[in-house]
Amino acid sequence: MMQTMAGAIHEGPEYGVGDFVLLESLDIESFMENLQLRFSKGKIYTYIGEVVVSVNPYKPLDIFDKQHVDLYKGREIYERPPHIFAVADAAYKAMKRRAKDTCIVISGESGAGKTEASKIIMKYIASVTNVGGQKEIERVKNILLQSNCILEAFGNAKTNRNDNSSRFGKYMDINFDFKGDPVGGHINNYLLEKSRVVFQQNGERNFHSFYQLLSSGNLSEYGLVGDPSSYFYTSQGDSAKVSSIDDRADYKAVNDAMKVIGFGQHASTFWKIVAAILHLGTLEFEEVGVEQAKIKSSAPLNQVASLLELDVVEAEKAFCSRVVATKGEVMEKGHTIEQAQFGRDAFAKAVYDRAFSWIVRFINEAIEVPQESKTKNRSTVIGVLDIYGFEIFNNNSFEQFCINYCNEKLQQLFIDLVLKQEQEEYMREGIAWQHIDYFNNKIICDLVEAQHVGILAILDDACHTAGKVTDPMFLDAMCNKLSTHKHFTSKKSNQSDKALVLGKNFRILHYAGDVTYNVAGFIEKNKDTLFQDFKRLLYGSQNELVSRMWPEGAQSVNSITKRPITAGADFKTSIIQLVEKNLSQKEPYYVRCIKPNEDKSPSSFNYERCKHQVMYLGLLENVRVRRAGFAFRMPYERFLLRYKMLTKQTWPNFKRGSAQDGTKIIIKDLNLDNDVQYGITKIFIRSPRTVFALENQRTVALNNIAVFLQKMWKGTLARKLYKKMCAVRRIIRCYRAFKLRSYMGKLLETFRDVKNAPSFGKNIKWPTPPPVLGKLVQLLKNVHRRWRAFMILKPYPAAERPSLRLKVTAADVLKGRRQQWGYGRKWEGNYLVNPDVNPRVMEAQHSLNVLKDRDNFKHVLFAAFVKKTNRHNNSADRVICITDSFIYKMDPKKKFKDMSPGVSLDEVTGLTISPGPDQLLCIHLRNGNDFVLCLLPGQQSFDFTGEVIGTLSRFWEISRKSNLKVDVGKEVQCNLGQKPRVVSVQMANKGPVFRKNGGNGIALHWPEQQTQNGSS
Repeated sequence: MMQTMAGAIHEGPEYGVGDFVLLESLDIESFMENLQLRFSKGKIYTYIGEVVVSVNPYKPLDIFDKQHVDLYKGREIYERPPHIFAVADAAYKAMKRRAKDTCIVISGESGAGKTEASKIIMKYIASVTNVGGQKEIERVKNILLQSNCILEAFGNAKTNRNDNSSRFGKYMDINFDFKGDPVGGHINNYLLEKSRVVFQQNGERNFHSFYQLLSSGNLSEYGLVGDPSSYFYTSQGDSAKVSSIDDRADYKAVNDAMKVIGFGQHASTFWKIVAAILHLGTLEFEEVGVEQAKIKSSAPLNQVASLLELDVVEAEKAFCSRVVATKGEVMEKGHTIEQAQFGRDAFAKAVYDRAFSWIVRFINEAIEVPQESKTKNRSTVIGVLDIYGFEIFNNNSFEQFCINYCNEKLQQLFIDLVLKQEQEEYMREGIAWQHIDYFNNKIICDLVEAQHVGILAILDDACHTAGKVTDPMFLDAMCNKLSTHKHFTSKKSNQSDKALVLGKNFRILHYAGDVTYNVAGFIEKNKDTLFQDFKRLLYGSQNELVSRMWPEGAQSVNSITKRPITAGADFKTSIIQLVEKNLSQKEPYYVRCIKPNEDKSPSSFNYERCKHQVMYLGLLENVRVRRAGFAFRMPYERFLLRYKMLTKQTWPNFKRGSAQDGTKIIIKDLNLDNDVQYGITKIFIRSPRTVFALENQRTVALNNIAVFLQKMWKGTLARKLYKKMCAVRRIIRCYRAFKLRSYMGKLLETFRDVKNAPSFGKNIKWPTPPPVLGKLVQLLKNVHRRWRAFMILKPYPAAERPSLRLKVTAADVLKGRRQQWGYGRKWEGNYLVNPDVNPRVMEAQHSLNVLKDRDNFKHVLFAAFVKKTNRHNNSADRVICITDSFIYKMDPKKKFKDMSPGVSLDEVTGLTISPGPDQLLCIHLRNGNDFVLCLLPGQQSFDFTGEVIGTLSRFWEISRKSNLKVDVGKEVQCNLGQKPRVVSVQMANKGPVFRKNGGNGIALHWPEQQTQNGSS
């Protein structure tokens, strides 16, 4: 069987060795050191060949998701780091590929994580099957998964070692069709610890089902209260609440699972049985005569009878007396209080045990593969065994004896199969077998199960002996027959042993350690007595399911029955059948579970506690068997594939012979001939040191290969990318040229006669361009706009174009707020030098030259005659002269002399005009003394407002890179002499002239005749 190197290869040396077979030094100290190191690093799985050792982490881990399922699916064990998925996949592949029945045996003591391991395996199998999504297969998978929570509810309990301890053994066969999909299954249950129903040690609980029902909130129909301490059968351990368990949520999950599986109305019956047992615990007796007990209060009995649908009178008789048939006569014999209590507890245990068996039966009926289907279609099986681990308590009774016997049988099977597999592989490969000394626990199995002289046989003899036989008498019989057995000790055979009590204890030297048993209760538990009266009572139930559970109750009182099989004999038969006729016929895979500490801590590793488990699980012996001469073996094909890069002759491909020839070349080239042997299909390597040497050289070679491959691949990618880029660029270039030609053709067609159009194509809709030509089209639109402007300006002489620019500016500023603003006439700017407007041109020109020399302005922007008003409401004729630096107020009557220093243009904050034909203009200044004036149209009736607005706005745009504020309103708000004034326009016969209008108002009287004439 192939060895793995997973830990060494995939995880790194800081995590220790992933396969104990590859330990350099094989002793218990090295084994424990590696186990502890891996646990401290969060690595809970380690291999021994194909056996996985699992340490309970006591915390959730994120290594069981779909990503990890995909990581292990279809892979060989040694291809990935150690994981329980690898063992599950190995068992599945062996079943599917070789049509070989397999089984996975999960073992370990209570609290080591066996139940969780079985659930993880089931979920993995469910994840990798039914890829086709067939409904029937999905139904079977769902039932197999859902059955777990039902079985855990009714078969698991909190113990002092484990919050979810399996108190029964479970072996599940999963049947697969030829495609490897689950088509059914069967569950066998073993030795439910039914004594827990009536008694729990301190710190422990009854089965989960009792607490789930009490926390369900649905208690009225069962006559219960929600406090577990109210019932004798759930209060003895004083540990009803467990932080890691949510009983209410689990109750809902169990009911949902029962619906999925198809329990139907029978689900209610099982909960009624649980409730009836709780009421049974409150049933008390009192003595009313010699050896005659009576029920103290009928209330609990009535509840039990109601829940189980029993006759109350018959129920009371059954609990207080029993019918005995002797020599053909039938008589009723009363119970003492002690006998009545014994009968009550036996009744509770038997009813719960039988109910549990029927729960398993219902699950089996839902997933059972029909016999004709098994015969017709090839069916293979994977078995999963989750059975109680080895137990050593302060008080070990009959249950612990049976459990430990079961573990002895499983250990015997484990050693036998491992040795058998190793021996068979060596024989197949032609390798000489080296005998390994190991402890064979067959002697302990024989001590328990041997005919006539075994402990179970002696116990059965004691149970079948007429007369009153006590437990001490049974112990005495064992001492007489087994006193010389080296694995059996009692006080009688070893007087010096102070730990043993005469007549009470015996000790067995198990493979897992010495266990001292208390014989008290052995005989009664082995007899497993339930009075026939109770069986008849239950058979007579009106509940159809309860009645069916007890068919033996149909026998009459006078019927002669066979001697019942004892519990020990029945358990022995079932375990022998499981081991010898089931597991031994399958290819086994093992999960060996270890409990790291007693505190359920995720960080604590109790060295001595773990060492004890390693020893009694025989893990060190398992490693020795695996290393019997050779620590590692691998098929030639895989060896060559893995290590071919280590020699030039085998890299990159070996074509000069077989895989064995290539393997020999590698070994010879590395000078490792003395540490290997060649089998028929595999190479066998003796020491782990050689394996690690191969791996180290492989790691170095892989790094070099990786660098070379990266270099070549990057170069290849770069060349491919360059060629693609060149091709893409050419394609883009050609495509753009094509799109450009196509689009330009559309443009030529659209704008073919645009030169003769009135607006030169202003309103023509441009064809939608492709995105790649967006920028080009925007450029063409700009060209078109400039061409349109050129065509529009073409009729105008070049000398008129500056004034045309001012008119465009005025139009943009006014935007329809004033209809008449003189756009139809020629704008001259300086009207003082126009003889038609000013006959005294020379005087005006002289005055302007004087101002220009004095103030150094460059250009006169606008100059004209105006009517001006001041803060005193005086109206006077003046000349306004606006230059590129100052605004001057001039007196035409005094040879155009400036009346005051010019006002800087920096003082101007804005302009305001009226919307009418009048030529009211207000130039707003920062000093609070605005220019309020009326532009005089003269004889030509010129409208100067547009020219002033255009001239100043254009100047502001050029010199100050900003827009001059221009307002248009019927009333002009201004400041004269630091006081706010309001100027309005009034029509009059004469004018224009300013007049006072109210308190702070000024009115411009504008002649109506001038309004009628309009402006040019």
